[in-house]
Amino acid sequence: MRLRLKILLLAILPLVASLLLIAVAVRQQERQLLAQEHAAMERTYMDARRDELRHYVELAVSTLQPLYAHGSVPAQNPPDRVEADKREALRLLSALDYGEDGYFFVYDLQGKVLMHSRQPDLVGRNLWELRDPLGRPTIQQLIGQARAGGGYVEYLWRKPSSRDTAPKLGYVVAMEHWNWMVGTGLYLDGMRATLQQLDHEAQANIAQTMWWIAAIAVFGVALISASALALNLSEHRVAETKLRALAHQVVRSQEDERAHLSRELHDGVSQTLVSTKLLIESAQQNGDTLLLPRALERLNDSLVEVRRLSHRLRPALLDTLGLPAALAHLAREFDEAGPPRVGVQVVGMPRELPELLNTVLFRVAQEALTNVVKHAAARRVEITLEFEPAPDRSDSWAVLLRILDDGVGFDPVAAERGDPHQGIGLRNMRERMASVGGQLDLQSSPGHGTQLEALVRDAAIRRLARDNPLG
Repeated sequence: MRLRLKILLLAILPLVASLLLIAVAVRQQERQLLAQEHAAMERTYMDARRDELRHYVELAVSTLQPLYAHGSVPAQNPPDRVEADKREALRLLSALDYGEDGYFFVYDLQGKVLMHSRQPDLVGRNLWELRDPLGRPTIQQLIGQARAGGGYVEYLWRKPSSRDTAPKLGYVVAMEHWNWMVGTGLYLDGMRATLQQLDHEAQANIAQTMWWIAAIAVFGVALISASALALNLSEHRVAETKLRALAHQVVRSQEDERAHLSRELHDGVSQTLVSTKLLIESAQQNGDTLLLPRALERLNDSLVEVRRLSHRLRPALLDTLGLPAALAHLAREFDEAGPPRVGVQVVGMPRELPELLNTVLFRVAQEALTNVVKHAAARRVEITLEFEPAPDRSDSWAVLLRILDDGVGFDPVAAERGDPHQGIGLRNMRERMASVGGQLDLQSSPGHGTQLEALVRDAAIRRLARDNPLG
Protein backbone atom coordinates (compact mmCIF):
# COMPACT_ATOMS: atom_id res chain seq x y z
CA MET A 1 0.00 0.00 0.00
CA ARG A 2 1.37 3.38 -1.02
CA LEU A 3 2.26 5.93 1.66
CA ARG A 4 -0.22 8.51 0.37
CA LEU A 5 -3.06 5.97 0.54
CA LYS A 6 -2.03 5.05 4.08
CA ILE A 7 -2.07 8.72 5.09
CA LEU A 8 -5.50 9.14 3.48
CA LEU A 9 -6.86 6.11 5.33
CA LEU A 10 -5.25 7.37 8.54
CA ALA A 11 -7.21 10.61 8.12
CA ILE A 12 -10.53 9.02 7.06
CA LEU A 13 -10.77 6.02 9.39
CA PRO A 14 -10.61 8.00 12.69
CA LEU A 15 -13.24 10.40 11.32
CA VAL A 16 -15.58 7.56 10.31
CA ALA A 17 -14.97 5.72 13.60
CA SER A 18 -15.66 8.90 15.60
CA LEU A 19 -18.89 9.57 13.69
CA LEU A 20 -20.00 5.96 14.18
CA LEU A 21 -19.38 6.21 17.90
CA ILE A 22 -21.26 9.53 17.96
CA ALA A 23 -24.14 7.93 16.05
CA VAL A 24 -24.29 5.00 18.50
CA ALA A 25 -24.16 7.38 21.47
CA VAL A 26 -26.83 9.66 19.99
CA ARG A 27 -29.09 6.71 19.20
CA GLN A 28 -28.67 5.28 22.69
CA GLN A 29 -29.30 8.65 24.35
CA GLU A 30 -32.35 9.34 22.21
CA ARG A 31 -33.77 5.93 23.03
CA GLN A 32 -33.24 6.52 26.73
CA LEU A 33 -34.79 9.97 26.45
CA LEU A 34 -37.73 8.51 24.53
CA ALA A 35 -38.28 5.86 27.19
CA GLN A 36 -38.14 8.49 29.93
CA GLU A 37 -40.53 10.81 28.10
CA HIS A 38 -42.83 7.88 27.36
CA ALA A 39 -42.93 6.89 31.01
CA ALA A 40 -43.37 10.50 32.19
CA MET A 41 -46.15 11.16 29.68
CA GLU A 42 -47.95 7.94 30.53
CA ARG A 43 -47.66 8.66 34.24
CA THR A 44 -48.95 12.23 33.77
CA TYR A 45 -51.77 11.06 31.53
CA MET A 46 -52.84 8.32 33.92
CA ASP A 47 -52.72 10.67 36.92
CA ALA A 48 -54.90 13.17 35.06
CA ARG A 49 -57.34 10.47 34.01
CA ARG A 50 -57.54 9.06 37.56
CA ASP A 51 -58.32 12.49 38.93
CA GLU A 52 -60.89 12.97 36.19
CA LEU A 53 -62.62 9.66 36.95
CA ARG A 54 -62.63 10.32 40.67
CA HIS A 55 -64.20 13.73 40.10
CA TYR A 56 -66.87 12.20 37.83
CA VAL A 57 -67.81 9.61 40.44
CA GLU A 58 -67.77 12.16 43.24
CA LEU A 59 -70.04 14.38 41.14
CA ALA A 60 -72.43 11.48 40.50
CA VAL A 61 -72.49 10.48 44.17
CA SER A 62 -73.11 14.09 45.23
CA THR A 63 -76.01 14.18 42.76
CA LEU A 64 -77.50 11.06 44.37
CA GLN A 65 -76.73 12.11 47.90
CA PRO A 66 -80.17 13.62 48.71
CA LEU A 67 -81.89 10.41 47.61
CA TYR A 68 -79.29 8.19 49.27
CA ALA A 69 -79.64 10.05 52.55
CA HIS A 70 -83.28 8.91 52.80
CA GLY A 71 -82.25 5.30 52.52
CA SER A 72 -79.69 5.64 55.30
CA VAL A 73 -82.56 5.80 57.87
CA PRO A 74 -84.75 2.75 57.08
CA ALA A 75 -87.18 3.43 59.97
CA GLN A 76 -88.17 6.78 58.47
CA ASN A 77 -88.37 5.51 54.86
CA PRO A 78 -90.73 2.70 53.93
CA PRO A 79 -89.49 0.21 51.34
CA ASP A 80 -91.67 1.70 48.64
CA ARG A 81 -90.04 5.08 49.15
CA VAL A 82 -86.55 3.54 49.06
CA GLU A 83 -87.29 1.71 45.83
CA ALA A 84 -88.65 4.91 44.32
CA ASP A 85 -85.48 6.72 45.33
CA LYS A 86 -83.37 3.98 43.75
CA ARG A 87 -85.33 4.21 40.49
CA GLU A 88 -84.88 7.98 40.48
CA ALA A 89 -81.17 7.57 41.18
CA LEU A 90 -80.77 5.14 38.28
CA ARG A 91 -82.62 7.57 36.01
CA LEU A 92 -80.35 10.42 37.02
CA LEU A 93 -77.18 8.31 36.51
CA SER A 94 -78.30 7.14 33.07
CA ALA A 95 -78.69 10.77 32.06
CA LEU A 96 -75.16 11.61 33.16
CA ASP A 97 -72.59 11.00 30.46
CA TYR A 98 -69.54 12.80 29.06
CA GLY A 99 -69.07 11.68 25.51
CA GLU A 100 -69.85 8.71 23.38
CA ASP A 101 -67.65 6.41 25.45
CA GLY A 102 -68.08 8.16 28.81
CA TYR A 103 -70.94 6.73 30.91
CA PHE A 104 -71.83 5.44 34.40
CA PHE A 105 -72.76 1.89 35.38
CA VAL A 106 -74.44 0.44 38.47
CA TYR A 107 -74.25 -3.14 39.81
CA ASP A 108 -75.50 -4.62 43.02
CA LEU A 109 -72.80 -6.08 45.21
CA GLN A 110 -73.67 -9.59 44.02
CA GLY A 111 -72.83 -8.79 40.37
CA LYS A 112 -76.25 -8.05 38.91
CA VAL A 113 -76.41 -5.23 36.36
CA LEU A 114 -78.80 -2.52 37.52
CA MET A 115 -77.98 0.20 35.01
CA HIS A 116 -75.75 0.41 31.92
CA SER A 117 -76.60 3.33 29.64
CA ARG A 118 -74.54 2.11 26.65
CA GLN A 119 -75.39 -1.60 26.93
CA PRO A 120 -79.03 -1.84 28.10
CA ASP A 121 -79.14 -5.49 27.05
CA LEU A 122 -76.99 -6.30 30.10
CA VAL A 123 -79.50 -4.88 32.59
CA GLY A 124 -80.91 -7.58 34.87
CA ARG A 125 -78.11 -10.06 34.12
CA ASN A 126 -75.75 -11.33 36.79
CA LEU A 127 -72.16 -10.98 35.55
CA TRP A 128 -70.40 -12.17 38.68
CA GLU A 129 -68.61 -14.94 36.75
CA LEU A 130 -67.75 -12.75 33.75
CA ARG A 131 -64.09 -12.89 32.75
CA ASP A 132 -62.17 -10.79 30.24
CA PRO A 133 -60.06 -12.25 27.38
CA LEU A 134 -57.12 -12.52 29.76
CA GLY A 135 -59.13 -14.68 32.16
CA ARG A 136 -59.52 -12.07 34.88
CA PRO A 137 -62.87 -11.86 36.80
CA THR A 138 -63.88 -8.35 35.78
CA ILE A 139 -67.01 -7.77 37.91
CA GLN A 140 -65.48 -9.48 40.95
CA GLN A 141 -62.50 -7.11 40.75
CA LEU A 142 -64.74 -4.05 40.47
CA ILE A 143 -66.98 -5.09 43.38
CA GLY A 144 -63.99 -6.08 45.49
CA GLN A 145 -62.39 -2.65 44.96
CA ALA A 146 -65.70 -0.92 45.78
CA ARG A 147 -66.12 -2.92 49.03
CA ALA A 148 -62.52 -2.00 49.95
CA GLY A 149 -63.46 1.68 50.01
CA GLY A 150 -63.43 2.49 46.32
CA GLY A 151 -60.60 2.89 43.86
CA TYR A 152 -59.25 2.22 40.40
CA VAL A 153 -59.35 -0.98 38.37
CA GLU A 154 -57.87 -1.66 34.94
CA TYR A 155 -59.77 -4.23 32.85
CA LEU A 156 -60.88 -5.00 29.33
CA TRP A 157 -64.34 -4.00 28.09
CA ARG A 158 -66.18 -3.53 24.83
CA LYS A 159 -65.93 0.05 23.59
CA PRO A 160 -69.35 1.42 22.47
CA SER A 161 -68.02 3.60 19.65
CA SER A 162 -65.99 0.87 17.93
CA ARG A 163 -67.59 -2.31 19.34
CA ASP A 164 -64.03 -3.59 19.95
CA THR A 165 -62.62 -4.81 23.24
CA ALA A 166 -60.22 -2.17 24.59
CA PRO A 167 -58.33 -1.56 27.85
CA LYS A 168 -60.29 0.57 30.30
CA LEU A 169 -59.53 2.35 33.57
CA GLY A 170 -62.51 2.33 35.94
CA TYR A 171 -63.23 4.02 39.26
CA VAL A 172 -65.87 2.49 41.55
CA VAL A 173 -67.39 3.17 44.96
CA ALA A 174 -69.88 1.24 47.06
CA MET A 175 -73.21 2.57 48.28
CA GLU A 176 -73.67 0.08 51.10
CA HIS A 177 -77.18 1.08 52.19
CA TRP A 178 -78.52 0.44 48.69
CA ASN A 179 -76.20 -2.58 48.09
CA TRP A 180 -74.84 -0.78 45.01
CA MET A 181 -71.56 -0.40 43.20
CA VAL A 182 -71.44 2.82 41.19
CA GLY A 183 -68.63 3.58 38.77
CA THR A 184 -67.44 4.92 35.48
CA GLY A 185 -64.37 4.49 33.28
CA LEU A 186 -62.20 5.80 30.48
CA TYR A 187 -60.86 3.75 27.60
CA LEU A 188 -57.05 3.79 27.28
CA ASP A 189 -56.62 2.85 23.63
CA GLY A 190 -56.59 6.52 22.61
CA MET A 191 -53.77 7.26 25.01
CA ARG A 192 -51.79 4.29 23.79
CA ALA A 193 -52.36 5.34 20.19
CA THR A 194 -51.07 8.79 21.10
CA LEU A 195 -48.00 7.29 22.77
CA GLN A 196 -47.40 5.08 19.74
CA GLN A 197 -47.62 8.15 17.50
CA LEU A 198 -45.10 9.93 19.70
CA ASP A 199 -42.85 6.87 19.56
CA HIS A 200 -43.14 6.85 15.76
CA GLU A 201 -42.26 10.54 15.57
CA ALA A 202 -39.33 10.03 17.92
CA GLN A 203 -38.07 7.12 15.81
CA ALA A 204 -38.38 9.33 12.74
CA ASN A 205 -36.32 12.01 14.51
CA ILE A 206 -33.71 9.40 15.42
CA ALA A 207 -33.58 8.21 11.80
CA GLN A 208 -33.27 11.81 10.60
CA THR A 209 -30.40 12.37 13.05
CA MET A 210 -28.68 9.23 11.77
CA TRP A 211 -29.07 10.48 8.21
CA TRP A 212 -27.56 13.82 9.20
CA ILE A 213 -24.60 12.05 10.81
CA ALA A 214 -24.22 9.88 7.70
CA ALA A 215 -24.34 12.99 5.51
CA ILE A 216 -21.70 14.66 7.69
CA ALA A 217 -19.55 11.52 7.41
CA VAL A 218 -19.91 11.46 3.62
CA PHE A 219 -19.15 15.18 3.43
CA GLY A 220 -16.12 14.78 5.70
CA VAL A 221 -14.77 11.84 3.72
CA ALA A 222 -15.39 13.70 0.46
CA LEU A 223 -13.69 16.83 1.82
CA ILE A 224 -10.68 14.85 3.04
CA SER A 225 -10.50 12.96 -0.25
CA ALA A 226 -10.76 16.18 -2.26
CA SER A 227 -8.09 17.82 -0.09
CA ALA A 228 -5.89 14.77 -0.45
CA LEU A 229 -6.44 14.78 -4.22
CA ALA A 230 -5.62 18.49 -4.44
CA LEU A 231 -2.55 18.00 -2.26
CA ASN A 232 -1.56 14.97 -4.31
CA LEU A 233 -1.86 16.94 -7.54
CA SER A 234 0.10 19.82 -6.02
CA GLU A 235 2.79 17.49 -4.73
CA HIS A 236 2.81 15.73 -8.08
CA ARG A 237 3.40 19.02 -9.87
CA VAL A 238 6.13 19.96 -7.39
CA ALA A 239 7.68 16.51 -7.77
CA GLU A 240 7.57 16.82 -11.56
CA THR A 241 9.21 20.25 -11.31
CA LYS A 242 11.93 18.87 -9.04
CA LEU A 243 12.34 15.85 -11.29
CA ARG A 244 12.78 18.06 -14.34
CA ALA A 245 15.27 20.21 -12.44
CA LEU A 246 17.10 17.09 -11.31
CA ALA A 247 17.13 15.76 -14.88
CA HIS A 248 18.57 19.07 -16.06
CA GLN A 249 21.20 18.85 -13.31
CA VAL A 250 22.05 15.29 -14.31
CA VAL A 251 22.33 16.27 -17.95
CA ARG A 252 24.40 19.32 -17.04
CA SER A 253 26.64 17.23 -14.78
CA GLN A 254 27.09 14.69 -17.54
CA GLU A 255 27.94 17.41 -20.01
CA ASP A 256 30.33 19.03 -17.53
CA GLU A 257 32.01 15.69 -16.94
CA ARG A 258 32.21 15.03 -20.67
CA ALA A 259 33.65 18.51 -21.24
CA HIS A 260 36.14 17.96 -18.45
CA LEU A 261 37.12 14.58 -19.88
CA SER A 262 37.38 16.12 -23.34
CA ARG A 263 39.69 18.84 -22.04
CA GLU A 264 41.80 16.32 -20.17
CA LEU A 265 42.11 14.15 -23.26
CA HIS A 266 42.80 17.12 -25.54
CA ASP A 267 45.19 19.01 -23.28
CA GLY A 268 46.94 16.00 -21.81
CA VAL A 269 46.76 12.63 -23.55
CA SER A 270 46.14 13.99 -27.07
CA GLN A 271 49.05 16.44 -27.00
CA THR A 272 51.38 13.84 -25.49
CA LEU A 273 50.44 11.31 -28.16
CA VAL A 274 50.93 13.92 -30.92
CA SER A 275 54.36 14.78 -29.50
CA THR A 276 55.22 11.07 -29.35
CA LYS A 277 54.08 10.61 -32.97
CA LEU A 278 56.28 13.49 -34.11
CA LEU A 279 59.31 12.10 -32.27
CA ILE A 280 58.83 8.65 -33.82
CA GLU A 281 58.37 10.12 -37.31
CA SER A 282 61.51 12.27 -36.87
CA ALA A 283 63.50 9.25 -35.68
CA GLN A 284 62.24 7.23 -38.66
CA GLN A 285 63.08 9.91 -41.22
CA ASN A 286 66.46 10.94 -39.80
CA GLY A 287 67.48 7.58 -38.44
CA ASP A 288 68.09 9.22 -35.05
CA THR A 289 67.58 6.48 -32.45
CA LEU A 290 68.25 8.94 -29.63
CA LEU A 291 64.69 10.22 -30.04
CA LEU A 292 63.12 6.84 -29.24
CA PRO A 293 63.72 7.00 -25.42
CA ARG A 294 61.99 10.40 -25.37
CA ALA A 295 59.07 8.96 -27.34
CA LEU A 296 58.85 6.03 -24.89
CA GLU A 297 58.83 8.47 -21.99
CA ARG A 298 55.99 10.37 -23.59
CA LEU A 299 54.05 7.12 -24.05
CA ASN A 300 54.52 6.30 -20.37
CA ASP A 301 53.21 9.76 -19.47
CA SER A 302 50.17 9.08 -21.64
CA LEU A 303 49.54 5.77 -19.87
CA VAL A 304 49.77 7.50 -16.47
CA GLU A 305 47.29 10.16 -17.62
CA VAL A 306 44.88 7.51 -18.96
CA ARG A 307 45.09 5.59 -15.66
CA ARG A 308 44.44 8.83 -13.76
CA LEU A 309 41.37 9.57 -15.86
CA SER A 310 40.15 5.98 -15.54
CA HIS A 311 40.63 6.07 -11.80
CA ARG A 312 38.72 9.35 -11.60
CA LEU A 313 35.80 7.83 -13.50
CA ARG A 314 35.76 4.73 -11.26
CA PRO A 315 38.76 3.61 -9.20
CA ALA A 316 39.66 -0.05 -9.58
CA LEU A 317 40.62 -0.18 -5.89
CA LEU A 318 36.97 0.40 -4.98
CA ASP A 319 36.05 -2.94 -6.56
CA THR A 320 39.10 -4.90 -5.47
CA LEU A 321 40.22 -3.64 -2.06
CA GLY A 322 37.14 -1.76 -0.87
CA LEU A 323 36.26 1.73 0.26
CA PRO A 324 39.12 2.39 2.77
CA ALA A 325 41.81 1.69 0.14
CA ALA A 326 39.98 3.76 -2.50
CA LEU A 327 39.74 6.70 -0.09
CA ALA A 328 43.42 6.39 0.75
CA HIS A 329 44.31 6.44 -2.95
CA LEU A 330 42.02 9.44 -3.53
CA ALA A 331 43.68 11.29 -0.64
CA ARG A 332 47.16 10.61 -2.09
CA GLU A 333 46.11 11.98 -5.48
CA PHE A 334 44.85 15.25 -3.97
CA ASP A 335 47.82 15.40 -1.60
CA GLU A 336 50.30 15.02 -4.49
CA ALA A 337 48.49 17.68 -6.50
CA GLY A 338 49.35 20.27 -3.89
CA PRO A 339 47.78 21.93 -0.89
CA PRO A 340 45.85 21.06 1.10
CA ARG A 341 47.44 18.08 2.84
CA VAL A 342 44.94 15.21 3.00
CA GLY A 343 44.94 12.46 5.64
CA VAL A 344 42.76 9.37 5.93
CA GLN A 345 41.86 7.49 9.11
CA VAL A 346 39.74 4.34 9.55
CA VAL A 347 38.05 3.82 12.93
CA GLY A 348 36.62 0.47 13.97
CA MET A 349 36.67 -2.87 12.22
CA PRO A 350 36.05 -2.35 8.47
CA ARG A 351 33.01 -4.21 7.18
CA GLU A 352 32.02 -5.27 3.71
CA LEU A 353 29.59 -2.77 2.21
CA PRO A 354 27.27 -3.07 -0.80
CA GLU A 355 28.78 -1.91 -4.08
CA LEU A 356 26.28 0.93 -4.46
CA LEU A 357 27.08 2.27 -0.99
CA ASN A 358 30.85 2.12 -1.67
CA THR A 359 30.32 4.14 -4.84
CA VAL A 360 28.10 6.74 -3.17
CA LEU A 361 30.48 7.32 -0.24
CA PHE A 362 33.45 7.52 -2.59
CA ARG A 363 31.68 10.07 -4.81
CA VAL A 364 30.72 12.13 -1.75
CA ALA A 365 34.37 12.18 -0.63
CA GLN A 366 35.53 13.01 -4.16
CA GLU A 367 33.03 15.88 -4.49
CA ALA A 368 33.89 17.19 -1.03
CA LEU A 369 37.66 17.21 -1.74
CA THR A 370 37.05 18.91 -5.09
CA ASN A 371 35.04 21.64 -3.35
CA VAL A 372 37.77 22.06 -0.73
CA VAL A 373 40.43 22.51 -3.39
CA LYS A 374 38.32 24.96 -5.41
CA HIS A 375 36.79 27.09 -2.66
CA ALA A 376 38.09 26.42 0.86
CA ALA A 377 41.75 27.55 0.66
CA ALA A 378 42.43 24.95 3.36
CA ARG A 379 45.82 23.78 4.56
CA ARG A 380 44.67 20.47 6.02
CA VAL A 381 41.86 18.00 5.32
CA GLU A 382 41.07 14.96 7.50
CA ILE A 383 39.00 12.08 6.13
CA THR A 384 37.66 9.67 8.75
CA LEU A 385 35.77 6.47 7.94
CA GLU A 386 34.09 5.02 11.04
CA PHE A 387 32.53 1.59 11.47
CA GLU A 388 30.92 2.08 14.86
CA PRO A 389 27.70 1.25 16.76
CA ALA A 390 24.78 3.45 15.75
CA PRO A 391 24.58 6.64 17.84
CA ASP A 392 21.07 5.86 19.11
CA ARG A 393 21.14 2.04 19.25
CA SER A 394 23.77 -0.08 20.92
CA ASP A 395 22.55 -3.26 19.16
CA SER A 396 23.13 -1.86 15.68
CA TRP A 397 25.93 -0.21 13.77
CA ALA A 398 26.49 2.40 11.12
CA VAL A 399 29.14 3.62 8.71
CA LEU A 400 30.11 7.28 9.00
CA LEU A 401 32.24 9.28 6.58
CA ARG A 402 33.53 12.53 8.09
CA ILE A 403 35.50 15.15 6.12
CA LEU A 404 36.93 18.07 8.10
CA ASP A 405 38.92 20.99 6.71
CA ASP A 406 40.41 24.17 8.20
CA GLY A 407 39.42 26.39 5.28
CA VAL A 408 37.57 29.69 5.10
CA GLY A 409 34.13 28.10 5.46
CA PHE A 410 30.86 29.33 3.95
CA ASP A 411 27.11 29.64 4.52
CA PRO A 412 25.51 26.32 3.42
CA VAL A 413 21.96 27.73 3.28
CA ALA A 414 23.02 30.61 1.07
CA ALA A 415 25.02 28.27 -1.13
CA GLU A 416 22.06 25.94 -1.74
CA ARG A 417 19.34 28.60 -2.04
CA GLY A 418 21.28 31.24 -3.91
CA ASP A 419 22.50 31.06 -7.48
CA PRO A 420 21.12 27.90 -9.14
CA HIS A 421 24.54 27.28 -10.66
CA GLN A 422 26.07 27.21 -7.18
CA GLY A 423 25.48 24.54 -4.58
CA ILE A 424 25.02 21.82 -7.22
CA GLY A 425 27.73 19.76 -5.56
CA LEU A 426 25.99 19.94 -2.18
CA ARG A 427 22.64 18.97 -3.67
CA ASN A 428 24.25 16.11 -5.56
CA MET A 429 25.80 14.81 -2.36
CA ARG A 430 22.48 15.04 -0.49
CA GLU A 431 20.64 13.27 -3.31
CA ARG A 432 23.28 10.56 -3.46
CA MET A 433 22.95 9.95 0.28
CA ALA A 434 19.16 9.99 0.12
CA SER A 435 19.25 7.37 -2.65
CA VAL A 436 20.90 4.88 -0.25
CA GLY A 437 18.83 5.84 2.79
CA GLY A 438 21.63 7.84 4.38
CA GLN A 439 21.91 11.29 5.94
CA LEU A 440 24.20 14.16 5.06
CA ASP A 441 25.02 16.72 7.75
CA LEU A 442 27.00 19.84 6.87
CA GLN A 443 28.34 22.26 9.46
CA SER A 444 30.17 25.36 8.28
CA SER A 445 30.38 29.08 8.86
CA PRO A 446 32.59 31.78 7.33
CA GLY A 447 36.06 31.70 8.85
CA HIS A 448 35.61 28.47 10.87
CA GLY A 449 36.17 25.65 8.40
CA THR A 450 33.75 22.96 7.28
CA GLN A 451 32.73 19.55 8.60
CA LEU A 452 30.73 17.15 6.45
CA GLU A 453 29.30 13.89 7.81
CA ALA A 454 27.66 11.17 5.71
CA LEU A 455 25.91 8.57 7.90
CA VAL A 456 24.29 5.30 6.77
CA ARG A 457 22.69 3.07 9.37
CA ASP A 458 22.67 -0.70 9.56
CA ALA A 459 19.04 -1.04 8.43
CA ALA A 460 19.72 0.89 5.22
CA ILE A 461 22.89 -1.13 4.62
CA ARG A 462 21.00 -4.42 4.98
CA ARG A 463 18.28 -3.15 2.65
CA LEU A 464 20.89 -2.20 0.03
CA ALA A 465 22.49 -5.60 0.32
CA ARG A 466 19.10 -7.30 -0.08
CA ASP A 467 18.06 -5.18 -3.06
CA ASN A 468 21.47 -5.50 -4.74
CA PRO A 469 22.52 -9.12 -4.08
CA LEU A 470 25.36 -8.93 -6.60
CA GLY A 471 26.86 -5.86 -4.95
